[in-house]
Amino acid sequence: MKIKFMFCMLALFFIVACANKDINTSSKEDVLTKDWNEIAKTSKGTEVNLFMWGGDEGINQYIDEWAKPQLKEEYGITLKRQPMNTEEFMQKLLTEKKANKRNGTIDVIWINGANFKNAKQADLLFGSFSQKLPNFQKYIGTDNQIALFDQGTKIDGLEAPWGNVQYVFHYNSTHIDNPPSSLEELKKWIQDHPGKFTYPNVSDFTGNTFVKHLLVKGTGEKSALMAEEYNKEVIQSGEKYVWNYLKEIKPDLWREGETYPESLTKLDTLYSQGEVWMTMGFNEARAESLIENGTFPKSTKSFVLEDPGSISNTHYLSIPFNSPNPEGAMTVINFLESPEAQIAKMDPTLWGEGTVLNFNMLNKMDQKQIKKINRGDSVLSAELLSNNKLPDLDTGYTEWINNEWAKRILEQ
Repeated sequence: MKIKFMFCMLALFFIVACANKDINTSSKEDVLTKDWNEIAKTSKGTEVNLFMWGGDEGINQYIDEWAKPQLKEEYGITLKRQPMNTEEFMQKLLTEKKANKRNGTIDVIWINGANFKNAKQADLLFGSFSQKLPNFQKYIGTDNQIALFDQGTKIDGLEAPWGNVQYVFHYNSTHIDNPPSSLEELKKWIQDHPGKFTYPNVSDFTGNTFVKHLLVKGTGEKSALMAEEYNKEVIQSGEKYVWNYLKEIKPDLWREGETYPESLTKLDTLYSQGEVWMTMGFNEARAESLIENGTFPKSTKSFVLEDPGSISNTHYLSIPFNSPNPEGAMTVINFLESPEAQIAKMDPTLWGEGTVLNFNMLNKMDQKQIKKINRGDSVLSAELLSNNKLPDLDTGYTEWINNEWAKRILEQ
């Protein structure tokens, strides 16, 4: 009897275990076949764990004091922000993948660039979900470059754009009435004002990206390739323009191009001291705090190069392979891509970050709301930024610039 009882119990355990395994597997596989109304309905009353960097109080305030109450009120979702560095939750997911832990503790992660590439290669992500999101379809679009490639890595729907900063030039309007609007106009301005312009050493991200703009321009009609994976054809078509341009402006740079600021901070210092009349960098609103604390002159304004455009740096939200609540995760991400959430995120009293939404796809009321946001006098309009946005490039181009610049420019 004992043996028979034990056999029955083992058989029952096996059946239950298999049933649970099947339910778990099918539920996750079936999520992406559900229509959106069913996904949203399933997510009501659930808990969603968002793992993200927690080192900025403005960002934390946006999540905790604005997004969290909105999600609770509109969807009944309890959003829990879990502060953790990207490297830490990436390692956590890798460990869980190796251990075949199919039910984890992370629902949404904040990710981009190399971390996304590594997560995709290691199969750490849930699946192709972004095209299921109504707000993604309506306000970003499947043909948008930031929805197709993340620094050269094909996204394949595995992450959804969340925030964006763009590369802008800041200038002292006391000295400059009409800033250049193209690389050729910038070259002429540099030559007409010797010693008043430079860019950081390309080992610095800001200096490297300045040169990337030249590569985009040099490729001409092939510029669509720039968003994709590293391609030697891009180098071959654009490198002549890059090195000729940098050689032509070198004699008229600060200190005649014999030395370059080692970082953006050093360039900002030169600008604040009046040695140069321009600085540059990612984040269209970054000058506001520097003006407020007296580092930059109050006459600081900004511009983008409409030819070739302004390289942007986009960050994303994704869902891990073992999210216990993928429906809730998708509902949260869809909400965070809504005009309501994106406009609130632009508020400088909260996060103050740029939107990933295509300005021209918004309705007139939302466009008007964005135009009313006072991000500061030095910040360009969202419409102008959106119309000149370029995707960031694969890290292969970063390495190419690093390797070639020293011997072609610095040592010449």
